[in-house]
Amino acid sequence: MTGIALALTAFGLMLIGIFLRVPIALAMGLTGFFGSWYVLGTPNAPLAQMKGLPYETFSNQGLAIVPLFILMGQIATRTGMSAALFRAASDWLGHRRGGVAMASVGACAGFGAICGSSLATASTMGQVALPEMRKRGYSDSLSTGVLAAGGTLGILIPPSVILVIYAIMAEQNIVKMFVAALIPGLLAAAGYMLTVSVYVRLWPDSATAAERIPYAARLKTLGAIWPVIVIFGLTMGGIVGDWNWVKPDAQALFTPNEAAAFGVTSTALYGMLVGRLTWSGFLAAVLETAKATGMIFFILLGAEVFKGFLALTRAPDLLADWVTMQGFTPLMVLTVMLLCYLLFGCVMDSLSMILLTIPIFLPIIEVLDFGMSVEETAIWFGILALIVVEVGLITPPVGMNLFIINGVARDIPISRTYAGVAPFVISDVIRVIILVTFPAITLWLVGIAV
Repeated sequence: MTGIALALTAFGLMLIGIFLRVPIALAMGLTGFFGSWYVLGTPNAPLAQMKGLPYETFSNQGLAIVPLFILMGQIATRTGMSAALFRAASDWLGHRRGGVAMASVGACAGFGAICGSSLATASTMGQVALPEMRKRGYSDSLSTGVLAAGGTLGILIPPSVILVIYAIMAEQNIVKMFVAALIPGLLAAAGYMLTVSVYVRLWPDSATAAERIPYAARLKTLGAIWPVIVIFGLTMGGIVGDWNWVKPDAQALFTPNEAAAFGVTSTALYGMLVGRLTWSGFLAAVLETAKATGMIFFILLGAEVFKGFLALTRAPDLLADWVTMQGFTPLMVLTVMLLCYLLFGCVMDSLSMILLTIPIFLPIIEVLDFGMSVEETAIWFGILALIVVEVGLITPPVGMNLFIINGVARDIPISRTYAGVAPFVISDVIRVIILVTFPAITLWLVGIAV
């Protein structure tokens, strides 16, 4: 059996295991272990690999960002930042038809900037914004659809845990990945707001307009979100740009790890100062962080075992050579990969999709000629992959965010959420087409800021 045939067979068996609800980490790890055993003809080598692989994987200093940003999001969830963001956005936009839905998108973008998790953003903002929209007469479809879509901003707007994981797997600079994601993330938020505007014009009964809030009151609520602005500004701004006037002989104020630690500390201090972060709440945040980190690291370990098996088969390199020999256009190959992400989004979470596919897809992408350097191609592809993974989170029938919102609004049939999220999926598809056609939109800020 050739290396490609063996890899494809193992990949198929692994997907069957995932469909049968075998944990993704276990499915990848077992497939990689027994695949390596088959290639080498003995279990000794894969067993010997397991002695050092966990340490090699988890001793990567870049991974320290993961639990720190997760803890930052957990603490932010418990300090009322989401409610303050929604109130400020609602006061400024609520007087427009569909304005509260637009405010929900803005609040999701702001909360995603300090949370970094799509599911947490959807769940938290759903509890804050959904009652307000229903009270003001918004349709069930629009209310749940916009919150499911807005939640996806949590994994695109930096800092994002999945961006960190991709950067480590693709051996790319974490700071550059964060900077590259910023404009696509803002485009996503703007696209969702535009979608709401079109939606309420096509279906006027789906939303109402609230009374205009005086500017004095708007400025007061805007002042209440200063912690989010300061924390995000210093966390992201501290790792980008020229800070020589503060820290001599250093371009950045923080390393990514230091920025994550600063974000956690400042978020916790804010929670304590306003009296919303209790000791029990802090312990609960730490416990949830430990659970999420353990899950992510277990999946990472399984992915490394599977990656080792792929290296033995040489399947990624052979596939890259085969694709090059077939004469497929780079755009055709990229389109097929992005469609695969949409399909995988129906059966697995975003992190699993990235870990499962990057060892196979990235070597192929890097040998194709997109008119960019290998580094630029890897960064651009990473952002595109993340966006399409994000679309998978809201694609019926089993998008993860759809079920998160359905859990918040149990009395709303999920079929209405499917209908409400469809226009936002179209918005995402248009955005992907734009970013594929014009890579400079993604890479422009990287060349300026880093």
